[in-house]
Amino acid sequence: MPKQLKIRTWNSNDLPPDWSDRIQSLGEKTAESIENRVKAIISEVRKDGDGALAKFTNKFDKADVTSRSLRVTPQDVRAAYGKVTEEQISALKVLKEKVNNFEKLALKQLGIATSQAGITIQSILIPIESVGCYVPGGQAAYPSTVVMTAVPAKAAGVPRIVMCSPPSEDCQVDPLVLVAADICGVNEVYKVGGAQAIAALAYGTDKIKPVRKIVGPGNKYVTMAKLLVSEDVAVDIPAGPSEVLVLADETANPKFIAADLVSQAEHGPDSVAGLITTSKKLAEEALSWLVKLTRSAERGKIVEKALTEHGFIITCGTKEEMVVLANVFAPEHLEIMTQNPREIVDKVTSAGLILVGSYSPVALSDYGSGTNHVLPTGGFAHALSGLSALDFARRVSIVECSKDGLLGLKNHVKILTEAENLPGHFIAVAARFEK
Repeated sequence: MPKQLKIRTWNSNDLPPDWSDRIQSLGEKTAESIENRVKAIISEVRKDGDGALAKFTNKFDKADVTSRSLRVTPQDVRAAYGKVTEEQISALKVLKEKVNNFEKLALKQLGIATSQAGITIQSILIPIESVGCYVPGGQAAYPSTVVMTAVPAKAAGVPRIVMCSPPSEDCQVDPLVLVAADICGVNEVYKVGGAQAIAALAYGTDKIKPVRKIVGPGNKYVTMAKLLVSEDVAVDIPAGPSEVLVLADETANPKFIAADLVSQAEHGPDSVAGLITTSKKLAEEALSWLVKLTRSAERGKIVEKALTEHGFIITCGTKEEMVVLANVFAPEHLEIMTQNPREIVDKVTSAGLILVGSYSPVALSDYGSGTNHVLPTGGFAHALSGLSALDFARRVSIVECSKDGLLGLKNHVKILTEAENLPGHFIAVAARFEK
């Protein structure tokens, strides 16, 4: 661990024009290579089905899964409960309940209806018939991703929720992930990951019936597969490396800031973590704490690489300047640690999630607040929102008009149909008033 972290530091007046760019792209040749490999995997899954899934699982995950053993059985789930603690089960249930309650409230806000001049309009939500939740696995376990993808689908009323997650070399999905799937009401779980899982969810095999929408994060191969199958099945937001941006003034605690930057950097060497502050003193203290915390971090090498390659500290003259830079960056997670932080919240236009105050770290939103942690990254927060129950339902309008209501709009329809040269549209209205 170096004595001084090589983290990029700038004054807002000297920012390079590409400061807000994320990680360098894969490069044209690399991207083309990944696309070709994923296309080949998808093609083979479409052709050979479960046999291809077993082959690729053996090849990529070193797990000797057969086409018969692809699906997780009730016995597997019961065994999983015996391998986790009561505390873990309780924590998952608390998280599930918080996410479910928040999503149910969001859904209620859309049950609207209005009547005026003989026309009644109602908006209803109809759940998607089936969804596939991808949960990364193999060398790591992400039970919280099960909660964040399956619970909103359940809250929306999706009748069939399918989960795919790569197995470890002993041919088992992580026990806590299986317990989370059971707690969250997942209907089917399969021991398959990577691009092959996305292909199976999109096009189906003998064992895995296709779904209408695929959600969940994954590596570059999973992301490429989702992009390729999106022509045939709906997918969720693009998922890139995790990000946090902290806005802070002189009142903020530098240790809190450094701890939050480290917590995001430990996700992986491509994670993005930045601080924008009006205080040069705070910037120096936060950097000092970053060095200390990185030195003692369990995943110190990963943290150091992420902060060195993708971390940054920017000093500004005013809070207004901080907000401008934050809106340009459009971070996945935006933490605000300033005096009167709500004043800044009102000026933020682009962020996946906003965390207000010194006691609202990203870790809270990941594991305890009830908000979803599947969020737009890489600047997509300029236009996209985080995953929610609304992503698992279709909004449908219902219109009912009386004879008098239609008569009142007859002439307006005539004018606009003539303007657009669609005479049949007006004839359809006029026919209802002919004797």
